[in-house]
Amino acid sequence: MTWDVLVVGGGIAGVSVAAELARDRAVLLVEAEPVLAKHTTGRSAAVYIPSYGSPVVRALTAASYPLFGDGILSPRPMLWVGSATEVAHMDSTEPVSIDDAVGMCSALRADRIEAAAVDNGTMDIDVMGLHQRYVRELRARGGEIRQGAPVTAISRDGAAWRVNLGNEEIAVGTVVNAAGPWADKVAELAGVPALGLRPLRRTIAIAVGKPVDPGWPLVSDVADTFYFRPEGPGVLVSPADETPAEPGDAKPDEVDVALAVERVNHVTTLELRSVRTAWAGLRTFAVDREPVLGALPDHPGFAFVAGQGGYGIQMGPALAVAAARIISGEPAGIDPASVSPARLR
Repeated sequence: MTWDVLVVGGGIAGVSVAAELARDRAVLLVEAEPVLAKHTTGRSAAVYIPSYGSPVVRALTAASYPLFGDGILSPRPMLWVGSATEVAHMDSTEPVSIDDAVGMCSALRADRIEAAAVDNGTMDIDVMGLHQRYVRELRARGGEIRQGAPVTAISRDGAAWRVNLGNEEIAVGTVVNAAGPWADKVAELAGVPALGLRPLRRTIAIAVGKPVDPGWPLVSDVADTFYFRPEGPGVLVSPADETPAEPGDAKPDEVDVALAVERVNHVTTLELRSVRTAWAGLRTFAVDREPVLGALPDHPGFAFVAGQGGYGIQMGPALAVAAARIISGEPAGIDPASVSPARLR
């Protein structure tokens, strides 16, 4: 089989852009792990938040909404809490009184909240449902997926790239680097300059205390020091940490888990004590916290789809369309310079 495009990485970025490119190209996707979506994608908080992120991120998030399709999104309002000044500067939200905030989430302590606003466009995301939809689309369009297939070498050979997968060598015209926290390392394998992409650890835990109402919103601090939402009989909590980490299988730190519980207990009457489970994922950012799409001018045919940070699922569908168009040299619907890797050099 002759492939036009090799996509490196089997998370949401890789499978979505591979599915888009497979509309008119022969695409092979490779994943180093024996299973797809083992790391960041499989550890997402799974929330669609239109008011979250930079203007570029919010535009891609809004454009993704009609692309999610049936059964992927389900409504869950987001309640932002913080100082009056912080809440006043929130975009795409509607201010609510403290009484109304407590009415939405009865566990909140009114005496520890200064101001609140609601985003009624927020949704829960069926992340693995979305991921598997792209897997099916990629295969239906003739694409192939190989798991447990780490890339060991990449070299330029005239107009083609030669990629080693263990003992096998594949020649392709385009390499798409969708390797998440490993994106800079994959670039270095190819002799392409690293972009300074930074993996940051985010911790999440499920804790239990007093009974919860499954209809409560997602509650988040505007200053990004915690968020929580009902999760079965417990509460999903996070300290919204961003701890620099090396690419790898991220593990939760007990201090961060305890901090999440402490911060949520401070603003609620939940009295969380027991932690049922905890995990961590790596959210990878460029220095300006915007996504990175496309190739460096001196390295044509090696395209990045990276730097999605904490927004990779919520803006994933539109990001995949934009990335595929940029890689194909077509109008992307966004300013290519705003996401080009060249801005980071």
